[in-house]
Amino acid sequence: MLDVTRLRVLVAVARHGSVTAAARALNYAQPSVSHHLSRLEAETGALLTQRAGRGVRLTEAGRLLAERAEEILGRLDAAENELAAHVGLRAGRVRLAAFPSALSTLVPMAAARLEAENPGLDLTLAEAEPPEALRMLRAGYVDVALVFRHYQDGTTVSPASDAGEGTRSRLLLDDPIHLVTRAPAGADTHAPRAGGHEPPLPQWPDLADYAEYRWIGGCERCRSYLVWQCELAGFSPKIAFTTDDFVAVQALVAAGLGITTLPGLALRAARHPGIQATPLPGSHRQVLAMTYGEAPEQPAVARLLDVLSVTAGAERPTVPA
Repeated sequence: MLDVTRLRVLVAVARHGSVTAAARALNYAQPSVSHHLSRLEAETGALLTQRAGRGVRLTEAGRLLAERAEEILGRLDAAENELAAHVGLRAGRVRLAAFPSALSTLVPMAAARLEAENPGLDLTLAEAEPPEALRMLRAGYVDVALVFRHYQDGTTVSPASDAGEGTRSRLLLDDPIHLVTRAPAGADTHAPRAGGHEPPLPQWPDLADYAEYRWIGGCERCRSYLVWQCELAGFSPKIAFTTDDFVAVQALVAAGLGITTLPGLALRAARHPGIQATPLPGSHRQVLAMTYGEAPEQPAVARLLDVLSVTAGAERPTVPA
């Protein structure tokens, strides 16, 4: 059976890139870290690390074991905290990871309400896009992960990510996707064509009418959905800029450097006065709260889920054009 302490050492080396840094992070002596690595290699019968300059680099076997060890250690830590809370050794704790637009809108309201109801609750928040939030959830670093998945005309287009076995989801919000263009200052206000020519903005948000415009892409998942939508409309978008900062995206649109699509939560979190937003028919994303493990939830986690549901239901994003 693999030794937990040695797994912690391997994970620390993977994170910090050297035996010295891992020893510092773990508050171990450097020879102790080297000893644990040697013993772990003897236990597994595999070469786990190799020298790389002044540091060390994990081999393929080492990376595989470190990734699994991170999940295992996270679940062990979570179990220890849950048990301690259950027997009253420490106050309740709940940890949430959420993507930026949710962290800027739904989460603060829900967190404030939760803390007002439970003054002794230890609530921690982390920003993470869905793939990273789910990795944190599976590893036990958070108790709840807010993620999203796109769908078009009622059909799921992108999954909430590789949620994996053992995860459960609660639908919080149906978030409409908007076409975002520069706000008209007059009848001849328009967004630039990819080749420099400037056609007038169409009156209705049919993506096929925007085939010649420059586009601004967001995060990897949102960009993939944008490309899929455009290809469904019969063209491949000319993506001139890429940023997952929805404030920067709107500034680029307002400056006349392209057009984009954004969800309602992003527009509610920050709204540039120089843009206009029009809902795209049939285009939405579902916001989901993910948990890991069997029901029932810890009381603090269950209450967080309830408060998120109430907040999402009461605060549906309304986005003016």
